[in-house]
Amino acid sequence: MNQHAKALAAIRIPDLSGKAILITGASTGIGAALAIAFALQGAKVGLHYNASVDQAAQVGDEITANGGTVLLIHGDVSVEGETERVVAEAAERFGHLDGLINNAGGMLGRVPTTEMTDAHYERVMNLNARSVLAATRAAHPHLKRQGGFIINTTSIAARNGGGNGAILYAASKGFVSTITRGHAKEFVGDNIRVNAVAPGVIATPFHERYTSPEQMDQQRKTIPMGVVGTSEDCVGAYLFLASPALSGYVTGQIIEVNGGQLMP
Repeated sequence: MNQHAKALAAIRIPDLSGKAILITGASTGIGAALAIAFALQGAKVGLHYNASVDQAAQVGDEITANGGTVLLIHGDVSVEGETERVVAEAAERFGHLDGLINNAGGMLGRVPTTEMTDAHYERVMNLNARSVLAATRAAHPHLKRQGGFIINTTSIAARNGGGNGAILYAASKGFVSTITRGHAKEFVGDNIRVNAVAPGVIATPFHERYTSPEQMDQQRKTIPMGVVGTSEDCVGAYLFLASPALSGYVTGQIIEVNGGQLMP
């Protein structure tokens, strides 16, 4: 656990203790930081993962070593039917579901739109957009029983159109931002708050895979704070949005976490 994570662990948010929360895409990066942070608050964490098997196990081990409760759930949320199964497994094992964090997503390569295939389009949109809708639809009846929250992970790219070869990714995150606001209105009568967090340039495996060191340095220079963010830098926004005590009158909002790179 790094110093930032230790500082987060020292913050107590009592109304998160005992909550059953499913986090998709929680084996690495922001999702892993969220799984650890919510577990440290006493929440029961459904940790969804797909390809990163070893990393998911490591996160799970860290949670249990610190006395937390975690359920590892494997599944490819880009495949029809898998998202619904992941949600159902979490709800069944925990007996209920208080929160859903739709964090699974990815660029799947930098591809100019003029070179994009239909297959690439389907893969990106299924992972980043359809999975959010599917998970939300599957979780809705569980959350409706006692009220709860949904937090979607969108991106700064939803506002600025994305970088080179990332236009489709940006468009898919634009879908996430829009559906966040729509679902906030649709579910308000069910006592379900729906919000989102939009990270900027964050040092995660996402950028390690798709962004060169030179590109990262160029992006860093556009950030007023002068540094690239970390996964832990994003965690506080999610904890805030998950807590009824802290954000009970907040819905349909998108919190930008980007070091000042974008000030809408």
